[in-house]
Amino acid sequence: MAAPADTGVGSGIGGNGISSGNEVTAGEIESSVAEAGLNPLAPGVSAKFAQYLELLLKWNAKLNLTAIRTPEDIVRRHFLECIQCAQLIPPVASLLDFGSGAGFPGIPVALLRPEISVTLGESQAKKAAFLREATRSLGLSASIFDGRIEAMPPSQQFEVVTLRAVDKMTAAYAAAFERVAPGGWLIVFATSGTAERDTAYFAPIAWEAPVPMTGMSDAFLLLGRKSE
Repeated sequence: MAAPADTGVGSGIGGNGISSGNEVTAGEIESSVAEAGLNPLAPGVSAKFAQYLELLLKWNAKLNLTAIRTPEDIVRRHFLECIQCAQLIPPVASLLDFGSGAGFPGIPVALLRPEISVTLGESQAKKAAFLREATRSLGLSASIFDGRIEAMPPSQQFEVVTLRAVDKMTAAYAAAFERVAPGGWLIVFATSGTAERDTAYFAPIAWEAPVPMTGMSDAFLLLGRKSE
């Protein structure tokens, strides 16, 4: 990954160059990405993230899409984690965001990796409605699967499946594993308390070393490859 740029910014809340208030600018998002040591965003992408944040805050007031409610924390806990994930994904053609919720990490992946065909899987109708509005507003080609992943045809598989903050994780494991194509990747957002459980559950997965989340002392990305 790119080394952090010396932006001269860092006094914002959380040390991410984000000012307090209800709005976050594209420039502030770019500064946060640089300070986190992540690769720079392509031209225009930071503005899309700012638009996504504005939409998320508006809908979250009514639907409780995420318990993280302040703009600076959404950037730090949601955006930066998912940007890091998107930048780590190997060259692939398809990705399923299992239990997408507010669109994490699927929407950031679609913004950063437009060559990937992203499917946002969400069984709750209100959250699926938000995902439709978000993808429409952001001009994304990501598709929405508004049902239980278990209901997908057995033949429908993806080169990457992501799991992040999914309810009933144990039940989700089996469904997620079935959606990973042979030779495909499973990416799990984990903590030190869940990493051992997560890797042990998927025996046919060859796991790489956990990747520490930028700016988080107890959060990791687990990347594993399913056997052919």
